[in-house]
Amino acid sequence: MKQLSLFDYSTPAEQWEEESARRALDELFSHARMYRSGEAYGNLLKFIARFRSYSPYNAMLLHIQMPEAVHVAPAHRWIREYGRTVKANARPLVILQPMGPVMFVFDLSETEQGTAGARPLPREKETAPDARKTGGRFQQTMENAIRDGIRIRMKRDLPQAAGPLQEAQGRDISPLPFPIGRKKQEGLQYMAVPVGFEISLKEGLDAETLYPALVHELARLYCGHLGSPNRKWWPNRTGLSREVREFEAESVARLVCARLGVRPPGELIGSFLEGIGDIPPISLECIMKSAGLIEQMGNERLKPRET
Repeated sequence: MKQLSLFDYSTPAEQWEEESARRALDELFSHARMYRSGEAYGNLLKFIARFRSYSPYNAMLLHIQMPEAVHVAPAHRWIREYGRTVKANARPLVILQPMGPVMFVFDLSETEQGTAGARPLPREKETAPDARKTGGRFQQTMENAIRDGIRIRMKRDLPQAAGPLQEAQGRDISPLPFPIGRKKQEGLQYMAVPVGFEISLKEGLDAETLYPALVHELARLYCGHLGSPNRKWWPNRTGLSREVREFEAESVARLVCARLGVRPPGELIGSFLEGIGDIPPISLECIMKSAGLIEQMGNERLKPRET
């Protein structure tokens, strides 16, 4: 069989779809037809929103293996924190481990009370909006956006919270400073990052309003809707339909905001979750990885991209 090259596809989106079998989550969606109904997809998003201790990608892996899971943890944490032991022949759940291959976790139903005495069972806490926490995430996310050449401008005359992310235009595209570390004698050091993209946010709105709008626009970038300067950073998926692009961006925003306790923007996804039609041909892989990256951007200062 002839091996297709990049030039055998009319758009990068077609190339992405052709290679979907290499990506496990997309294969489940495309061929096993998991999560294609609005009800199934809505249940998946609610599940991932509850498991805030794990990345969106890992939370989805948990749902694939045990959608009825209540609370999961490695065996040593069940013993140390709750005085519970894993049952003989318990069913392990496999997730990805940071800086390693995989790790095994067990649901509460696969544990039993140990000999160390009863301790309170884990409960998922309700996440309530916190203006201070949201503001900190919003600011940290804007700072981390610089490493990908994203210029964020505040404007008064926008009709909504954010203007659409687009490629940077005009004469004012001087490089942006991104912090790379400190030196004892010289203090904080910066690197110059060329401007490639631009987002406009409405001046005068609070962080709880601006953060979901920013997440939605970043999702469009990291899902590959505007292409990619380096495919090691995020994919190039230009050529997708508007419906798919918007559905993916709204899915990312809904996940990130639900896990934080902030109301997400967007209306398109709501009609599908109410059972109106099948979910469009989206990339679950891109949605979960984009949501995880944007969450990380709000949690910590990231390192510069490796070229």
